[in-house]
Amino acid sequence: MASRTPPFARFEWMIAWRYLRARRADGGVSVMTWISLLGITLAVFALIATLSVRAGFRAEFVDTILGSNAHVTVYNSVYLDENGRQTNVIPDFIDVSDKLAAIDGVTRAAPLVRGQVMANLRDETTGVDVYGISAADILGIPRVANPEQHVGDLARFGDGIAIGSGVARTLGVTAGDTIKLISPNGIKTAFGTSPRVNAYEVVYVFTAGRYDIDQTRVYMPFAEAQSYFNREGVADEIEVMVQEPEQVDDFAAQLLNAGGDHALIWTWRDRSGGFLRALKIEDNVMFIIMAILVLIAAMNIISGLIMLVKNKGRDIGILRTMGLSEGSILRIFFICGALVGVIGTALGVILGCLFALYIDPIFSFVNYVAGGGVWDPSIRGIYNLPARLELGDVLSAVFLSLGLSFFVTIFPARRAARMNPVEALRYE
Repeated sequence: MASRTPPFARFEWMIAWRYLRARRADGGVSVMTWISLLGITLAVFALIATLSVRAGFRAEFVDTILGSNAHVTVYNSVYLDENGRQTNVIPDFIDVSDKLAAIDGVTRAAPLVRGQVMANLRDETTGVDVYGISAADILGIPRVANPEQHVGDLARFGDGIAIGSGVARTLGVTAGDTIKLISPNGIKTAFGTSPRVNAYEVVYVFTAGRYDIDQTRVYMPFAEAQSYFNREGVADEIEVMVQEPEQVDDFAAQLLNAGGDHALIWTWRDRSGGFLRALKIEDNVMFIIMAILVLIAAMNIISGLIMLVKNKGRDIGILRTMGLSEGSILRIFFICGALVGVIGTALGVILGCLFALYIDPIFSFVNYVAGGGVWDPSIRGIYNLPARLELGDVLSAVFLSLGLSFFVTIFPARRAARMNPVEALRYE
């Protein structure tokens, strides 16, 4: 009869469910079952929460980089100009820009003039990075043209300058105010170079979503920047945007060829590669730590099943004398442990997904309870703790939890299956 019993028959599920629901007075281990269930739930929740925050942080970090900066910067190495002086400017920037823009996969190539100056209003002064760019090209910078927040009108860019919200906050200005830009390399005279001080109206204030950009970035019309930084007729570099930033390295050879004999390139991966590699290492370490927590929670299933097998020794003996095979006994206790793992995993997935979906109000509550200052954007670069649910992360958490739960269940289940029914009933 045992050989004809189909695996995971209905009666096996019925017996397993009855054991799980049994009170301790009746030989059950409901307390251990609840502890195991809670442990699995919390471990899976912590794993999914960690993975979602990890994915959200990387996505937000990369998005702020790609949305505010060039995917590739093309510039010249130092060379001797026609007067024998060392320089690295790009004199034929219009032709080079056209060649770069003609490359398949390149969406925009914009010449830039760059410099670092002091911004001043009344008693407030701060250092800023000035980007000289045309009014048409600035519209192609997503985090500037379509920022999280803005004040003013970017259509008036030709009449003044656009500044980051951090610069505006430091100086205490808003759209419509006028600030001074002070450059040490200004007007060249017979007595040397004197500082250049120009006043500009702030026509646009943007919040790009990245602290260091909002705190330092200033955009100036290209022709005005050429005059201000003594770059008449030349550009410092060319900002290149591509359709697939993740495959930016594939464009290297074509960009260098189009850039000319002295061209060099600097990609967004070169700029932030060290941080991204560190983030990847941290991700792997966190996954291992969370996996260990899941394993520890799954070990509680072993404790509960061992106690269950011990308490149900008489039942096992009776079931074996009734004709149940070792396989049936093994499956009954395997179901007991597996059900705890499945239910705990399902609850953990639900809690983890809810955490990722409602992280903003949760984080706001934590920040309120802690009295503020939980998240420092000057250190982390972005303003909020992000979370992003990805199917692969959820599935990896589910497979890890179920795999460990099923694996640890096998050992006490085999012990129950191999129990000698004579020994089990000897003292009954």
